Amino acid sequence: MNDMTQGSAYRHLWRYALPLMLGNWFQLAYNAADSVIVGRFIGKDALAAEGAAGPVMNLVILAISGVTIGAGVLMSEFFGAHDRPRLRRELATTLIAGAWFSLAVAALGFVFTPQILRWQEVPADIFDITVVYLRITFLGAPFTCFYNALAAGLKSVGDAKTPLRFLMFSSILNVVLDLVFIGLLDFGIACSAATTVFAQGVSAVLAAVYLARSLPDLCPLREEWHIDRPLLGKTLRYGSVTALQQACQPIGKVLIQGQVNLLGVDVMAAYNAVTRMDDFACIPEQSVAQGITTFIAQNRGAKRYDRIRAGFLAGLLMEFCYWILIGSITAVLRTPIVSLFVSGEGAERVTALGSQYLAAMAVFYILPAFTNGFQGYYRGMGRMGITLAGTFIQTSLRVVFTVLLAPRVGIFGIAFACAGGWIVMLLFEIPLYFLRMRGHEAEQGA
Repeated sequence: MNDMTQGSAYRHLWRYALPLMLGNWFQLAYNAADSVIVGRFIGKDALAAEGAAGPVMNLVILAISGVTIGAGVLMSEFFGAHDRPRLRRELATTLIAGAWFSLAVAALGFVFTPQILRWQEVPADIFDITVVYLRITFLGAPFTCFYNALAAGLKSVGDAKTPLRFLMFSSILNVVLDLVFIGLLDFGIACSAATTVFAQGVSAVLAAVYLARSLPDLCPLREEWHIDRPLLGKTLRYGSVTALQQACQPIGKVLIQGQVNLLGVDVMAAYNAVTRMDDFACIPEQSVAQGITTFIAQNRGAKRYDRIRAGFLAGLLMEFCYWILIGSITAVLRTPIVSLFVSGEGAERVTALGSQYLAAMAVFYILPAFTNGFQGYYRGMGRMGITLAGTFIQTSLRVVFTVLLAPRVGIFGIAFACAGGWIVMLLFEIPLYFLRMRGHEAEQGA
């Protein structure tokens, strides 16, 4: 456990955010490796099918993680206030309610997969294999929910290293299974989805066993295994807004994917490849933001308001340093990165399109670094409405700019659409932060 209400803000954030970054990199490395294996051993149609299914599953995953992030903020507050019973009841409530929700999502998603893909205008030549892939992936929703709820409990007490170990193990397992069943045994795209679901289940079981054996103080007691209605209400107030905020991005990606689908299979394959790099850039930035959230929430629970601003500024500096790293890597290695994902006929055109996109994004990645930092601050302060409004503005404008630019300048226009949305989001969030700081100073002066 890591009590962030004492000691250096930089030290706490580095200790917390670095394992999250490594964990996300391992998860993203699996996603990238999966795309490489699928693209090289099955073909570009399978790679395009995964790209078409990706935004739909991201919508489900981020909705689940949004609720668990909201629950995690509450658990961080209870930990900072040294209220263990409420922390345990919050974890039990999240697990039980999340189980019912994710089972419903899995069932409905399985049934309505064909209609969802028709709404996306998925091309006829990859429609059937996309249906198979997406249906199997939907079945992993309960595992995703169970793992995210347990990981939120661990992260709320400052333990980001244990979830890293589970992600590392499941990611490596996933790649090994893909290499064996797809690379060696020549199984199809259904195997790629099945190995993903299996790895998710393994990580969920590992998290449950660890919590029961190593952190009994966090494990709900027998009489606490029920839904606490007052806590559920507060969780839903935090979590539903956060889930909507989390869901805005994949909804936007689904709409953007519809525009990409109109540009042909080559652009679809290139876009699927470069969005893997987008994930490598932006998801670790979200790890720093989650560190900011936990730091602020713990100190808010302990009523250590003097430490909140210091933690936020330390987090923004970390976001900037990370952009220097990932922007440089993207700018220098953009062509080799894209070429990993495709081979054979048409590979040169797909590589050229992806390289063009990443040349612009290497510069633009600084924008989500700062927007994620501000999102982490507002979540930690319990101001979920601001995070939702900012994300809605960014996503809406990104879709509008894509509709305007993509038909005219292709995949390059999608990069500039991303930048436009992030810039407007910052123009919304930054003034609110300074107004809030002035309010705090006035209250302290009074």
